[in-house]
Amino acid sequence: MTRDVIVVGAGPVGLMMAGELRLAGVDVVVYEKLPAPARESRGASLTRRAVESFDQRGLLDRLGATEPADSHFGGVPIDLTLLEEDHSGARGVSQFRTERMLEDWAGDLGVPVRRGYEVTGLSERPDALHVTFQGPQGPGHDSARYLIGCDGGRSTVRRLAGIDFTGPEPTRGFYTADVTGIETRRRRIGENLPDGSMIMAMDLENGVTRVVAYERGARPKDRDALSYTELADAWQRLTGESIHHGQCRWISCFTDASRVAAHYRRGRVFLAGDATHVQPPAMAQGLSVGVQDAVNLGWKLAAVLAGRAPEALLDTYHAERHPIGAQLARNARAAIELRLTGQEMAPLRDMLGELMRDKDAATHLAGLLSGLGITYDMGPGEHPLLGRRMPPDLELLRPDGTRTRIAELLHTAHGVLIDTGGAGGAGGAGGAGGAGKAARLAEERAEHIDLVTGTWAKDPGPALEAVLIRPDGYVAWTSPGSDSDLRDALDHWFGAPRTTTAAARPA
Repeated sequence: MTRDVIVVGAGPVGLMMAGELRLAGVDVVVYEKLPAPARESRGASLTRRAVESFDQRGLLDRLGATEPADSHFGGVPIDLTLLEEDHSGARGVSQFRTERMLEDWAGDLGVPVRRGYEVTGLSERPDALHVTFQGPQGPGHDSARYLIGCDGGRSTVRRLAGIDFTGPEPTRGFYTADVTGIETRRRRIGENLPDGSMIMAMDLENGVTRVVAYERGARPKDRDALSYTELADAWQRLTGESIHHGQCRWISCFTDASRVAAHYRRGRVFLAGDATHVQPPAMAQGLSVGVQDAVNLGWKLAAVLAGRAPEALLDTYHAERHPIGAQLARNARAAIELRLTGQEMAPLRDMLGELMRDKDAATHLAGLLSGLGITYDMGPGEHPLLGRRMPPDLELLRPDGTRTRIAELLHTAHGVLIDTGGAGGAGGAGGAGGAGKAARLAEERAEHIDLVTGTWAKDPGPALEAVLIRPDGYVAWTSPGSDSDLRDALDHWFGAPRTTTAAARPA
């Protein structure tokens, strides 16, 4: 039997991807080479947009308590109080906790996660992919219409698919460890030292402190050969403090490598997360950007599998997400040079600090880091929300008197068409009969488009009488504001209704 999708990798990105697909009824299985979930937590923070992505699926309560995270670029702080929107992410969220939450969610949806299964081969047929693996009972095989590699920076899927992973070779090596039983001043965004070295200390959970140390000139090192004594020695040289008495729970070495895959899609194979982009963990964006990859691709692939949308919709995944990965790699390289070049970079750091006191400059840079600055191409139009994410905390007053947040409308991963007063005309011009046309268009796609009526609980800014929101939370059409027709926007992102042909559409 050929299933719909195989996801390779049961980290946060793979589990998010599987959950997104299963929400839409896709037959999906996850293969993971590790026999049990990893206990270490390479990621310890989430960006604002990742937090919003979890909110859109009703997962924040499952995630548990978080703390607001400060924002900085290369160690230069960004004053988030200058901004009109909340760009703060969440810190102290161990990757293990995020992964456990997502595995529970995927399990509740009925996604099988097969641990101890390592993918070893891949071949493509006209209508499916053939996958071989090594499992607990020996070699085996499976087939699926599509394969998604969420298997990390050393992705087997990426290698088997022959996709290049470009970027400069690493030149620096960082020590990092999770330690208990130590008392040291917290340096949550890191602290630059005059010679170009850097230290960081932040709280995780259960009395665990994440420490990072970089001594200028330190080269990449094999993580398996690194000892806690080496890290503690470096920490003492840099700070004068001894943490040798701490109990090390996990230790690793990372580099300043920043790479991005040349293609996010090759035929029936897709990549997401670290399989498409890697950067130093100090950027604290890799896991979060990977979650957004999953939320971008999941609903599109489900629509194509269901026969609702054309195959061409899948090409928008690379078109939308590859520039984000390339930008992430560029930003990571810039931030590392800014942070670790030493006193010769001090004038530039001072100048950037001055720029960050300007609201527009701070908004732009914070938007790059938080993910709130992402804009996708949704066709011509003037509305400032077009192509941007719909603010999840905006509220609608429903006809029954209740209030509903935008995030709550996206829990099912459906598209949402909001009409706030009968002006959301199908032609984008408003006027009498607009509400009826919008309702009729939504009804034609009722299985995957939810029509919601009401009024805004508070002024959303520029006039917004009607808005079409994709399942990933991005605005695909507005009235007023879009130059395109609502029907065209629906057809492009959700496919033409099965009961309506291009020749038989009503005027």
